[in-house]
Amino acid sequence: MIRLLFTILAGVVLGLVVHLVSVLALPRIATQDAYSRLTPMTKLNGVTQLPLADPNTSPMPFMDPAFALAICRYDLSGGPIKLTVPVSQAYTSVSFYTRNEIAYYAINDRSAGKKVIELDLMTQAQHDALPEDEEITAADRLIIDSPSATGLIVMKALAAEPGLMPQAQATLAAASCGPQTEAPAKAEAPRGRR
Repeated sequence: MIRLLFTILAGVVLGLVVHLVSVLALPRIATQDAYSRLTPMTKLNGVTQLPLADPNTSPMPFMDPAFALAICRYDLSGGPIKLTVPVSQAYTSVSFYTRNEIAYYAINDRSAGKKVIELDLMTQAQHDALPEDEEITAADRLIIDSPSATGLIVMKALAAEPGLMPQAQATLAAASCGPQTEAPAKAEAPRGRR
């Protein structure tokens, strides 16, 4: 009897271990992840609007038909990028994902508190290389550190009514995502008295 219970218990434990390992390994070995699906239809370091959600032609599963969606597929190996997303009338959100679909940051229009969500995205090494400027505070410049050099930025604008979808799409059409063209501000050396 004890041998039978031990065999059953060992089978259950082995089944749990196999299940856990397969669930944790699946995102890393899957070939049709979000990044792979969006690569042929999106620009690198640029904003690409996705077509409206349709059960037959949606590029991603479970897309909400009440949201206009845009994607920025980024690569930080060439340097930091600057993201600018105008705020729509109803609701706007921006979510950041690594290449392996791990969400690491999200912001919406209410937490941004401005008419435009504007931020710099860079790796930790690029952030550490920035010169320190005492005049530029964290409130003046939002810097997001990406845990990986590549990933996705998902921008959503809500159309509260179906007739407002063109307006939500226009909001995302005005978004920009690209390499920084301006050099970071450097701190000036203190001037001595004469």
